Amino acid sequence: MDDIISVSLVEDQPDIREGLALLIGSTPGFRCVGAYRSMEEALPGLARRPPAIALLDIGLPGMSGLDGIRVIHERQPDVQILMLTVYEDDDRIFNALCAGAIGYLLKKTPPARLIESLREAVNGGSPISPELARKVVSLFRTVRPRAGADYDLTGHETRLLRMLVDGHNYTTAAEELKVSVNTVAFHMKRIYEKLQVHSKSEAVAKALREGLIR
Repeated sequence: MDDIISVSLVEDQPDIREGLALLIGSTPGFRCVGAYRSMEEALPGLARRPPAIALLDIGLPGMSGLDGIRVIHERQPDVQILMLTVYEDDDRIFNALCAGAIGYLLKKTPPARLIESLREAVNGGSPISPELARKVVSLFRTVRPRAGADYDLTGHETRLLRMLVDGHNYTTAAEELKVSVNTVAFHMKRIYEKLQVHSKSEAVAKALREGLIR
């Protein structure tokens, strides 16, 4: 039972919502624990039955998915948030990742890739639709760094942060550094505390935005 990945989704279009719930619920190793039409409906549901991952649309009636990221982070910081949307514009991508989404997928993502992305997210990855990956890196690298940003990161922490920016997850970083995944997780917890962030994607976004790595 501990190996089951629990997923909740927020999607206002009934056919897409039902299709995603069926896909997730019928895939071995996954359980759909909530399928909601809006953030207003989702928030009490997420509180009653917190998932490992919340799959959010952006364009929702009432509270947007972007605002929903911030509310979920405040109330349930352990819930990972993955965006699934039609929007490909820089502003929404940037805002979603800075708010704390761990990844950003387009709705045209094939079902097998979506399931793979959910597994990747649980294992410390930050899945991004391939057609957006280069745009995301370029977007953050062109943001002007804040002068004098200093978070007292050690050399080891800076190296680990650089590896995450380069696309490593906890497992591949551990293999590269020849340490355990638990050791990487320990150092990442220290990095999160120093940067005052709550997720890998927030840490990567802040590192690029403020020029913490070269």
